[in-house]
Amino acid sequence: MTALSEKLGRKASLDDIPDSELDKLAAKGFDWIWLLSVWQTGQKGQDISRANLEWLNEFHNTLPDLKEEDIAGSGFAITAYRVHEDLGGDEALARLRKRLKERGFKLMLDFVPNHTAIDHEWVEKFPAYYIEGNESLLANEPANYIKLQGSNGHMILAHGRDPYFPGWPDTLQLNYGNPDLQKAMADVLIKIAGQCDGVRCDMAMLVLPEVFQKTWGISCAPFWSAAIQLVHRANPGFHFMAEVYWDLEWRMQQEGFNYTYDKRLYDRLEEGDANAVRGHLCADKEYQAKMARFLENHDEPRAAATFADDKHMAAAVITFLSMGLRFFHQGQFEGRKKRISPHLVRGPVEPVNEKLKGFYEKLLTILQRPALRNGWWQLLEARPAWEGNRSNESFICYAWEGEGEKFIVVVNYSPDHGQSYISLPFGGLGGRQWRLRDLFSDVTYDRAGDELHSTGLYLDEEEWKFYVFALELTD
Repeated sequence: MTALSEKLGRKASLDDIPDSELDKLAAKGFDWIWLLSVWQTGQKGQDISRANLEWLNEFHNTLPDLKEEDIAGSGFAITAYRVHEDLGGDEALARLRKRLKERGFKLMLDFVPNHTAIDHEWVEKFPAYYIEGNESLLANEPANYIKLQGSNGHMILAHGRDPYFPGWPDTLQLNYGNPDLQKAMADVLIKIAGQCDGVRCDMAMLVLPEVFQKTWGISCAPFWSAAIQLVHRANPGFHFMAEVYWDLEWRMQQEGFNYTYDKRLYDRLEEGDANAVRGHLCADKEYQAKMARFLENHDEPRAAATFADDKHMAAAVITFLSMGLRFFHQGQFEGRKKRISPHLVRGPVEPVNEKLKGFYEKLLTILQRPALRNGWWQLLEARPAWEGNRSNESFICYAWEGEGEKFIVVVNYSPDHGQSYISLPFGGLGGRQWRLRDLFSDVTYDRAGDELHSTGLYLDEEEWKFYVFALELTD
């Protein structure tokens, strides 16, 4: 939005997003658009962001020419769930949503269950919605508590946090042990559900009863299952995506989430451990279908800064040709390297990585194939090419079938040359001639169906090599 404002010579609202930009996204085959940080934030959050030395160091690293006006405050320090006045308010969002619907998009927005901004109206009106501290806690844990002046005197309240890190100083922790707070947050969700088609729930696991008890020593009733049911009564098709860690993905799916972050796959790809990646992809398919697979998001370092180009592309093929929700981040396609904090309204000017840009253009085109969107998926076994050769362990291979199409995805996820055989699960291979056509390069290989059926497909591939083969009859 800042880049658009600079182009227009005035502050841009959501109404100023050009139809041509939405058309470009539609042409790439996306189903969802997630707008990060649309909700109203406040002056206190902005002031804290502009004064926090640790954050300022990060901001200067991102923007060497940092100006104070670049720091708007965190989009997760929310003062009210109404669209930010600078973006045009709720009415501008409604108009944008209509334009998105016309192009087949669903709209996803943020929901932050764990905390609010320090200057949220509830602090004055309903202080019991927050976790209260005392002078002793404030003295012993100054990073986790703050003293505020209210109309009825001083209050000591807890900053929002997770159990492993200090509090976020621009937030206050909500008390899920208070049933009135749970009802108020469910009401917020019901309101949001009237403005979009789904929510990405920030750090969603923090309000699970067991996690909340561990963090705060306070017991609470389950929130998610009850709140999701309430939302679905009015909006049956509304979607919930959980940002979740600590191997609680299945737990959140059981609570009713349609999608859950798959940070484990990202971590294993970053580590370069193909065996761990393969083991991860052996999980139950019903579970995997609800995983949100990514190589970067606003919290992670940029993929282009984390992975060398060849490894990056191989990891992307593994990630986005697996089952689940394919989750991309603005700037990923161009190979941006600087992560932009949600406190900032501007990113640096960076050169485009033409190699990655060309790769992602092809990948997004490939992902529009019907079988790769709605087909049947299977992880394939990679067998040793000969006794004593363990390089097969570096291969991650999939099959996709549907809509009359068959695809074989092959990745040698290794810095070394490797060989393997993979068995194909498709019926009717024998007695026919087949062509394997790589959708990335249009390289073709002709193979006898009897050989593919009995022996499998032989692979002898360079480091980080990948293919997406369309399997086509030639006779």
